[in-house]
Amino acid sequence: MSEEIKNQTAEQAVEVEETQEPVKETKKEKKQTAKLEEKIAQLEEEAAKQDDRYKRILAEYDNFRKRTQKEKESTYQDAQLATVAAFLPVLDNLERGAALETADEGVKLILKQFREILTKYHVESCAEEGQAFDPNFHNAVLHEEGEGTGETVIAQVLQKGYTMNGRLIRAAMVKTTD
Repeated sequence: MSEEIKNQTAEQAVEVEETQEPVKETKKEKKQTAKLEEKIAQLEEEAAKQDDRYKRILAEYDNFRKRTQKEKESTYQDAQLATVAAFLPVLDNLERGAALETADEGVKLILKQFREILTKYHVESCAEEGQAFDPNFHNAVLHEEGEGTGETVIAQVLQKGYTMNGRLIRAAMVKTTD
């Protein structure tokens, strides 16, 4: 029975609350409410600024990480190119020596081995006679008037040029013709 009384009392309390009119705010409470709403708006604006700042810093860091990775790879490739470039004069001399009639079989074998190593590391020659002249890969030191076809081609390779993975190590010195 006591539970029925409690339930009835609770129901009556709810009915009383529903029938009562809301209490009007005083001027002081209105000012406090306005100040709190202003403070909330200010804090929301500050939070938005902090979120924007966080996103910008995160993007900067990501760009920095990518740029550093590219620089690291580039430094490694530059070191490889410089190393191969240092050996190219030796290759030139071996080729000259192997081209002689009196060339020893040992020199030819060393040249073959040297070329195999360069091929393994994707080092390729970038100039052949009859090939179209490309100023990005060829250095024309001599020019000869030809038939006037309009296209400049390589007439003679004076010094071979080389690329490694598509990057120029040394430009070829060539004689061109029209």
